[in-house]
Amino acid sequence: MGWLQDVLNKNKEIGKMFDEFDFFGIETSQRAYLKKIALETCINFIGRTISQSDFRFLKDGKRQLDDWHYLLNIRPNTDQSASDFWQDFVYKLLHENEVLVILTDNNDLLIADSFDRIEYAIYPDIFKSVTVKDYTFQRSFNMDEVIHISYNNEKLTKFMNGMFEDYTNLFSRMIETNMFANQIRATAEMDSTQKLDDENLGKLQNFINKLFGAFRQNAFAIVPKLKGFNYEEIVDGSNGGRSVEELSKVKRDLIDDVANILGIPTSLVHGDMAEFETAIKAYIKFCIAPLVKKIEDELNAKLIDKKEFLKGSRIEVKGVTETSVIENSEAVDKLVASGAFTRNEVRELFGAERSDDPELDKFVITKNYQSTDAVEGGENE
Repeated sequence: MGWLQDVLNKNKEIGKMFDEFDFFGIETSQRAYLKKIALETCINFIGRTISQSDFRFLKDGKRQLDDWHYLLNIRPNTDQSASDFWQDFVYKLLHENEVLVILTDNNDLLIADSFDRIEYAIYPDIFKSVTVKDYTFQRSFNMDEVIHISYNNEKLTKFMNGMFEDYTNLFSRMIETNMFANQIRATAEMDSTQKLDDENLGKLQNFINKLFGAFRQNAFAIVPKLKGFNYEEIVDGSNGGRSVEELSKVKRDLIDDVANILGIPTSLVHGDMAEFETAIKAYIKFCIAPLVKKIEDELNAKLIDKKEFLKGSRIEVKGVTETSVIENSEAVDKLVASGAFTRNEVRELFGAERSDDPELDKFVITKNYQSTDAVEGGENE
């Protein structure tokens, strides 16, 4: 840069032009929306699934329609519906690796935005400085007073903190290369004896901008041809840029990596219908079922005491891990007809509630499933 500085020092007018256009101020931008796209796509995919859950408070095998039923399924607090609450719950759990829910004096379930956790070895942990929106609770909460779940997925955190920067730099460079390859370049030549001071330089730049705007915004543009002023575009026949498909592939690869960490089949995230049934089964079994089990265990531990739980009271999360009873009607018939399950047990397997009809608790069997000794008639008759 030494020779260029000498030239600029000798010709102050050229120096002003270099200051005006700042040719060397190109920087690689950090496109944070890439991270947002990957997280929103994958985490909200799981959140929307969990938000369809049906939380059942069971006592003696019968569903209880009490305050907890209303809080968990209808309106957890004054500002959220149940579906919004559980979607926000899952988002915080996966994104921040843990989530804290408190019960206020007004019987509202609130998801904490921030908190301080004090851990003990033999005593329940304590949560202090619990903040929801702009309000910070002055009291502290013991572990047995709150709903707290940890996701324990260090891979997601490490990946998003490390590899994301490389993806961003790569994506930014590909966009810049593509824009540079398709950039309109031109030179403006002017015969003038006038001094290029700030005023004249500004007028010249405004004229060039208007000229370029006419070419860019109109399919057909007519501009005046001035004596002593020549505008010429530089045609670049090379195609060193990246196609839109390549840019989309980088975003898709980033989403795929996050989906694989969370256990979501990538075909489901992108809406591919090939092997849809297989992907759904894998998604439910390896991604949703473990997450539902975490939520179910925490609710049972905090909302039901030990004695009541051992007597049969429990909270069950239904609606997302069960298969369709209509699509598996033949299997339902086999389970009942073979005497392996009662009809009430089959109802529970497919997420339906038990019936009060005592006939549905009896084992039934068809003649085809009886032993050979029980078959009447034939040669021995």
